[in-house]
Formats: sequence, structure tokens, C-alpha cells
Amino acid sequence: MVTLWTNRAERLERGAVLATDLGKLTVADTRAYQQRWIMRFAEIGDRDAADSVRGQALRAEPLSDPDELWVHELIGMTVCEPDGTERGKVEAVQANPASDLLVLESGVLVPLTFLVKRLGDRLIVDGPDGLFDDP
Repeated sequence: MVTLWTNRAERLERGAVLATDLGKLTVADTRAYQQRWIMRFAEIGDRDAADSVRGQALRAEPLSDPDELWVHELIGMTVCEPDGTERGKVEAVQANPASDLLVLESGVLVPLTFLVKRLGDRLIVDGPDGLFDDP
């Protein structure tokens, strides 16, 4: 069973290559099962071989998509309000069920749902009054 941590379904397509600490695996077949995935890999021929990779993290090559925001690219960017007021740099991105949160150096948490656009190294955020008050 595989838990998917991406919204990119092409990671599951037949022929996709995923890396593990033990080597590369090629997706042979995939099907959804209770919000997870059952996957078969070309390099794994039986249940014993499958057990040997249990618990391994599967990684894929980065995708080039200029319209997507990638977590690693958000770190260090400057958060600004629509009027240009700078609110600080992004120190981390925190997972949250409702919306991932930008963690600013000041400790302020900014839900990604308030992100309007990206302009170079600046993230324009249009949030409610009080969003940038001390945490």
C-alpha cells in the first residue's frame, strides 16, 4: 500500500520510475484502494520481494511546471500584501489539513489559501485584517 503525497497522478502511471534508497522501481500497475494505492513494480516479482521494500519512501524526479508552487521554492521568499507591504520571509511550510501554512520568520502562520500570486521572489498574500498580528 502506498500513500501518495502529491497531487500529480502521472507519478502513478505505468512506466513511471520512482527511486528508493534500495534502487529504482518502475510502475507496472496501480489501483486506488481506500485513499491509498496498491502498486505493482516491474522489478518486484513476488510477495517476499515486496516485503523487502516495505516502508521505503518513493521519490520521483522534479516536474517542470511554471504554474505550480513547490514547497522547496517557497522557502526564503518574501511575503507581501497587495499594497506592497512586506511581511517577512518564509522560513518553512507546515502541513495542515485545511490549507498548508507559510511559517514566516516572525512566527506568523499564513494559510496558502490567501496566496494571490507569485511575482519573482515575492508572494502576494491577501488575507483578513489581523493576519499579520503577533502570534
